[in-house]
Amino acid sequence: MVRKRKMKIVIIGDGKVGHKLTAQLSEEDYDIVLIDQNEGKLKEALNRLDIFCITGNGADADVQKEAGVQNADLVIACASTDELNMLSCLLARRLGARHTIARVRNPVYYRQMGLLKEDLHLSMAVNPELTAAMEIARVLLLPETSKVETFMKGRVELVEFTLRENGLLVGLPLKEIYRKFQIKILVCAVKRGDEIYIPDGEFVLQQGDKIHITASHQELEAFFKAIGKRILKVKKVLIGGGGHVCFYLALQLLQAGMQVKIIERDEKRCEQLCEILPKATIIHGDAADHDLLLEEGIREADAFVALTGMDEENIIMSLFAKTQGVGKVVAKVNEDSRAQLVEELGIDSTVSAKGATADAIMSYVRARNNSYSSVNIETAYRLLGGKVEALEFIIKEECQFTNVPLKNLATKANHLIACIGRKGKIIIPNGEDHLEAGDSVIVVTKDHIINSFSDILA
Repeated sequence: MVRKRKMKIVIIGDGKVGHKLTAQLSEEDYDIVLIDQNEGKLKEALNRLDIFCITGNGADADVQKEAGVQNADLVIACASTDELNMLSCLLARRLGARHTIARVRNPVYYRQMGLLKEDLHLSMAVNPELTAAMEIARVLLLPETSKVETFMKGRVELVEFTLRENGLLVGLPLKEIYRKFQIKILVCAVKRGDEIYIPDGEFVLQQGDKIHITASHQELEAFFKAIGKRILKVKKVLIGGGGHVCFYLALQLLQAGMQVKIIERDEKRCEQLCEILPKATIIHGDAADHDLLLEEGIREADAFVALTGMDEENIIMSLFAKTQGVGKVVAKVNEDSRAQLVEELGIDSTVSAKGATADAIMSYVRARNNSYSSVNIETAYRLLGGKVEALEFIIKEECQFTNVPLKNLATKANHLIACIGRKGKIIIPNGEDHLEAGDSVIVVTKDHIINSFSDILA
């Protein structure tokens, strides 16, 4: 049997996004080289991860040659400035790298990416702030949930929500829920205390369970209505902090017809926001000031989003918003350990720009890694602190597992075929369903080192 060559990836910049990506990719079967100018940071990464490190400027051709960029399958530039990232990618392509990804944060540059991508020979440009803003907007559009991920170009959603006391679902086995409500949804992962389950039909839900459900947006809305969840429509949103995430989020919320009020402490930034967001209300002040929040109507807001540059500040503001009865509270928390703490404090929705960016890049890496097989990975998300992964596969051609009833297709434990997309139709599968060439298939797994669909088969 011919062994597949390891995919060689060069990452430029050991900042928040670069470090998270390096950590995730080094867990899997990739050949990783990390470039950064800070020797101390690289030593730390080298001690903890199975990677190769080079100290130097990622936009220097000699440094890139030392890193073997000329033989790289992919170069990911996520250094501190957009200009450095774009230049690094252009240089990498000139040296012979097959694919490049640049992190581009500046809204002006990002807006022109369509024009620049070809000249820079970029395979992908990723904007952490826009990615995080889109994640927050999805949660505000379905406020019963604490997290919403999308598959099949937005047609299917995977949502997370917690079962509170006296809920209609508590004490019911999943097969009974599907029979009782007759709505096309599938519970595909459950976190109970420290345990995580990929459940079957016999699994009985308990109060406090954090459950992940996959379905179309319409089916999810019908499901929440059926279980007696008040469909809270978010109309008034108060945002603390007016940075790039706020700008992208406000644009989306205003387009969705919501009222947006932003509190920002930097006067110059307030003036910029007034110009670029004429339909939003901009307040010059400190969003961490509880009196100001009360004065600006936090009690009347349907949602509060904490988006300052400091995790601690965002957490304190969010907790205050909770005490004032705000129905939906979202906090930007970049540090993974703090995000865990925040959930325990009762703030159910957190977002991390670095996490959202790492997920987007990981999806691309997986797709490149198996693009020559009969089944390609389109999208990948890590859930429940990285312990569960949801992947979208595209079946490109007929193979040994197409046209076989799922009941006859033995899958390994803790793997679940959660949804099939076929010619615009969404199928929540049962044992009689089968896979066809051209299908999109969502698989949820606890064993997240999966690079090919056949990895899930017993």
